[in-house]
Amino acid sequence: MTFARSFARLSYAEWTKFRTVRGWVLGIAVAALVTVGLGLFSASGSHSSCGGPDDVCPAVPIGPDGEAVDDKFYFVHRALDGDGSITVRVSSMTGQVRLPDATPGVRRVASKVEPWAKAGVMIKDGTRQGAAYAALMVTGGHGVRMQHDFTHDTAGSRSGVSKAAPRWLRLTRAGDELTGYESADGTRWVKVGTARLAGLPSTVRVGLFAASPGDLTVTQADLGGAVAASRFAQATAIFDHVGLQGGTSDGSWRHDDIGAAKEPDGAIHHPGGAVQAGGTFTVTGVGDIAPRTDGQTVEKTLSGLLAGLIVVIVVAVVFVTAEYRRGLIRTTLLAGPRRGRTLTAKAVVIAAVTFVAGLAAAGVTVPLGTHILRANGNYILPVGSLTELRVVAGTAALLAVAAVLALALGTVFRRSAVAITGAIALVILPRILATTSVLPVEASRWLLRVTPAAGFAIEQSIPAYPQVTAFYSPQAGYYPLAPWAGFAVSCGYAALALGLAVLVLRRRDA
Repeated sequence: MTFARSFARLSYAEWTKFRTVRGWVLGIAVAALVTVGLGLFSASGSHSSCGGPDDVCPAVPIGPDGEAVDDKFYFVHRALDGDGSITVRVSSMTGQVRLPDATPGVRRVASKVEPWAKAGVMIKDGTRQGAAYAALMVTGGHGVRMQHDFTHDTAGSRSGVSKAAPRWLRLTRAGDELTGYESADGTRWVKVGTARLAGLPSTVRVGLFAASPGDLTVTQADLGGAVAASRFAQATAIFDHVGLQGGTSDGSWRHDDIGAAKEPDGAIHHPGGAVQAGGTFTVTGVGDIAPRTDGQTVEKTLSGLLAGLIVVIVVAVVFVTAEYRRGLIRTTLLAGPRRGRTLTAKAVVIAAVTFVAGLAAAGVTVPLGTHILRANGNYILPVGSLTELRVVAGTAALLAVAAVLALALGTVFRRSAVAITGAIALVILPRILATTSVLPVEASRWLLRVTPAAGFAIEQSIPAYPQVTAFYSPQAGYYPLAPWAGFAVSCGYAALALGLAVLVLRRRDA
């Protein structure tokens, strides 16, 4: 008999064994129902509003690639027809951060430039928030950068900007291609990067800008976790030697506080501004030009996954320990003398059954839970279809891998209670400890790198952007490993456990 036919026969036998035990089938069904039920219940209880019950939340800008973005800055600009360029010298950049009031009603500020505060030159498809753009800038702590369409970031030199060491910037347009250059003296230029903005219209806006994200402060909580707070910050840059080349259709500079929020009386909340004195511009801006990370994510709908995973672990362990308890393991091994092949067939069956159930559960919970959250006024950060598919299918695959790990532990220990406890301690406990502010942030990240709980990274739909100031911690839903890297760690544990189980099975149960 060929290997394929032999393995198929063993797998079918294990499948027959599984489906004829009603408790196991019911357990997998319960795991799926618990995942769906708790996820939808949690979504139905999450409500959000902007002020009063009848207030409508403002629309969130969407970038060219479909992601939610922050697009708030002060822009001094003119029209550019066709190809051309802008050259400036940024002679200095300063900043201010709002501090908590020591005396009620007395405003306190400190001089500080945020590391990702930015000022420079930009070419943008109009002034609409979310419109395509390319910008060359100096930053508070990351040197010269070229960024475009919110998610793309290219590093230039590490040179900072001060009164003693200004930086020259040049941004050129040739069709859809925009190229950034920097210089220390305005004579010798170094290319920073190139961006291609497909569909850029003939007439665009070109000019100077400044922006500063809030000052992020992370403090340790009493229980060992961390609490993040963001304070208002602004940046002010001085530009001189401003030169434009190419066709400009208007003869004056326009000033726009892009994305500025307004008070009920119409006044701008935390306005920016610009002052022109001869050929020198002093521009002050607040906000950021970056992907948005503030909002609910699609994986939040899977809050019932841990409960469903516990049920899966129980079923997977009992699937093998029941044979030891009833003295049927030798009969199983006689039917398939190759013990490794027999155990692998059993693992394939439990993985396949669990994957199908998990796929059905996640496939219902994610879209329906997202719909409920939106109906309750919550903003869901948009993701592409492939990302949502990865979250759904990855959740099912994670359940399947955890089931194989639990099955292997059941084979090694032979006792249900010990194996179930071990699987929960390896897969579920680290995830709970890492995401509930019980441990310091670094300890939480360490747990999610080196334990099977790393596989939960497969659910993360919004990446951690290096150029965005945010609290990227497990408590905030960000894992230290990339989705597939974290999943690979879980697969590695399952493979090692299964290999150990095969060795034990060959030596002990011969």
